[in-house]
Amino acid sequence: MSDLYARRGVSSGKEDVHAAISHLDKGLYPNAFCKILPDYFAHSSAHACLLHTDTAGTKPILAYLYWRETGDLDVWKGIVEDALVMNLDDMACAGMTTGFVVSSNIARNKARIPGEVLGVLIAHADAYLNSLRKYGIEAWLAGGETADVGDLVRTLDVGYTVAGRMARDEVMEINIQPGQVIVGVASSGQASYEQSWNSGIGSNGLTSARHDLLASYYKVHYPETLEPSLEEAVTYAGKYRLTDPIAGVPVDVGHMILSPTRTYLPLLRPLLAEYRSKIGGLIHCTGGGQTKCLHFAPQGVHIVKDNLMEIPVIFREIQAAMHTPWKEMYRTFNMGHRLEIYTDADTAQVIIEQAASLHLQAQVVGRVEPGAGPKATLAVHHAGQVLQYP
Repeated sequence: MSDLYARRGVSSGKEDVHAAISHLDKGLYPNAFCKILPDYFAHSSAHACLLHTDTAGTKPILAYLYWRETGDLDVWKGIVEDALVMNLDDMACAGMTTGFVVSSNIARNKARIPGEVLGVLIAHADAYLNSLRKYGIEAWLAGGETADVGDLVRTLDVGYTVAGRMARDEVMEINIQPGQVIVGVASSGQASYEQSWNSGIGSNGLTSARHDLLASYYKVHYPETLEPSLEEAVTYAGKYRLTDPIAGVPVDVGHMILSPTRTYLPLLRPLLAEYRSKIGGLIHCTGGGQTKCLHFAPQGVHIVKDNLMEIPVIFREIQAAMHTPWKEMYRTFNMGHRLEIYTDADTAQVIIEQAASLHLQAQVVGRVEPGAGPKATLAVHHAGQVLQYP
């Protein structure tokens, strides 16, 4: 089947969103990973402000299912981390690695999400931000909004808005150029600062992961987790129950899919402090997966990814379930690394060594070459095939 993601009512590349915002001002640094604004607080010409909002996407549906099936409240903690990291690591790719002020935005269906779940969400946000401070990452919870909107939300939506102020000379603009190499930093495994093994799924493509892997049992017993207008053939079409074991991983299927989105801040904060001038760009491979780089690459460059990491089990399981074309897989999921660092060959080795000190796998996954046409292009090498984008 082709373009399963679109048939499920979602878009991996967010084409409609990009079209809707195309006319808006892009801020002080148009090619930074996040929009950078003037310092409206102190009116300092040497400083800039960032404001970023993101959510855990449809991943809370999976936490809801696991909690309903098992009573395990701890699965909600990962949802908090997902939504926070989707903000914090985007901002880190723009050069900001400390001084974050965080506000939550939780929308629930009170008939299905009781106060004990809210208690876990609110408490863990504070605990997670506190855990980052040992790495010099200051982030503080400033309150937020918790709304009972059952007419709008079937289960729960968890999001955060994060604000910060930084020196303008610390802003990272993305300057992808021929001659650079690309360091990929793994999304899976267990970093020294993580409490458990991570499948690498992150917070993108969870609609596909849920429907590709989970059995029709969930369609019957939890219809509130399903958009009723979707085609029968593409909903809960898998073979697994959440508590099933799965070969090759140390957790059950539910915990594999619910692995929290990894933050790279403990790596990026010291790295940028010493090697900021050597880095040509940081890409958080979220919406758009391995094609995310095309949003920031200039005209006339060709990006080659021909030494990618071994594909984690979860992505192989998703692909095999519905025989999703590999080209769509790489456009939807991170496929093994969710952080890309564009730099020179010597600095790449330093980055790889620093990542290893945190038990993070990192390697040179590709390079940047001159392009043959006016638009930036990407070639992903997979099992003897060359997948061309766009």
